[in-house]
Amino acid sequence: MEDWTTRYAANMRNFAGYSIGKQLAMINDPDIISLAGGLPSPDTFPRTEFLRFSRERLPRDCEKIMQYSAIPGEPDLIAAVIAYLRREEVRVGPENVLITSSGQQGLDLVGRLFLDPGDRVVVERPTFAGALSAFRMQRPVFLGIDLEADGLDMDSLEEVLVRCRAEGSSPKFVYVVPDFQNPSGITLGMEKRQALLDLCSRFDLPIVEDSPYRTLRYRGSDLPSLFRLDQEKGGQRVIGVHTFSKIFCPGMRVGFLAGPAEVIGRLTNIKEGNTLNTPKYNQDMCSSFLTEMDLDTYFKGCSLYYKQKLDLFLEAMEKYFPKGSGVTWTRPDGGLFVWVTCPAEVNTGKLFQKALDFKVAFVPGEACYGQSPEYNHMRLNFSYPDGDRLLEAVKRLSSCLF
Repeated sequence: MEDWTTRYAANMRNFAGYSIGKQLAMINDPDIISLAGGLPSPDTFPRTEFLRFSRERLPRDCEKIMQYSAIPGEPDLIAAVIAYLRREEVRVGPENVLITSSGQQGLDLVGRLFLDPGDRVVVERPTFAGALSAFRMQRPVFLGIDLEADGLDMDSLEEVLVRCRAEGSSPKFVYVVPDFQNPSGITLGMEKRQALLDLCSRFDLPIVEDSPYRTLRYRGSDLPSLFRLDQEKGGQRVIGVHTFSKIFCPGMRVGFLAGPAEVIGRLTNIKEGNTLNTPKYNQDMCSSFLTEMDLDTYFKGCSLYYKQKLDLFLEAMEKYFPKGSGVTWTRPDGGLFVWVTCPAEVNTGKLFQKALDFKVAFVPGEACYGQSPEYNHMRLNFSYPDGDRLLEAVKRLSSCLF
């Protein structure tokens, strides 16, 4: 074969994959302190309980664990998910839930279901780079809406939707991460949650609500999910994307989608042609996690642990980032990320290579834009390094910048 390129599917010829994943692969020096990945701390993993779950499940159900299982998901896990969502006053049945192999697969399935080449998708600016990567396989057009301190600029969103209607090309859906957003850490305020639902009702648009971090709140009061608010209005326009990666452990690679029965049925059809089933053992571990753990105590412990890290991280930035340097950053109420904005002349993509020489790593912000990327931002993760290394990472980053 002399030329493979002409034989690739049109959707794949220019698809470059997940840029952050490629950057993380470059960080193979153990002396580098990484603020790049969205890794939860191993200190939060319930190891004792995990071993107990395994000892109980494997001898009892080993033959079934080693076999294919139901494509929509294990009934025990679906029931546990339904009960888990009820904690937030979300009411769903088995027909409204599909178990996935991670939240990322959930995003991939949603993109496959809704998007044809050239279709429009509304996303935040910036937004989760993994979602952009999943949706890009269908070659959509991203319509970016800037974030304000309390979430989406609703006036800009309305202007975009009015223009799209006039052009006869409505977006297929609005994708948002409303709680402690990746990458910015910003939370969509209550008034804007209601406004977003009202606007999407007016323009008859679905909402894809990505919720990896909702339980990781360190300050302030919980806000109802868009899914719940939509249910209270009698609507069925929200599709919830969830994962166990941040609330349990990422190694399980289990998540779930929640939505209208018709949509979940279609998504299940795609999964049938995709991965078939999610591993039963992994599902069983997640089921045990939801049903046998004291979740309130566990989530409270995780939040206290991460709050200490976030406070330490923000204090270090105040100390080591010179005042008057033009560098600013968000101060999230939860989640795993801080978004840093540098002066306009700083290109953080180029700075990334320099930072590796200083033995520190981050995610350049340009990866988090669906359109018109900005190059003077960086995403920093504070959850994984221990306290001393967090402080050292900020010192190294300061030396690299200044």
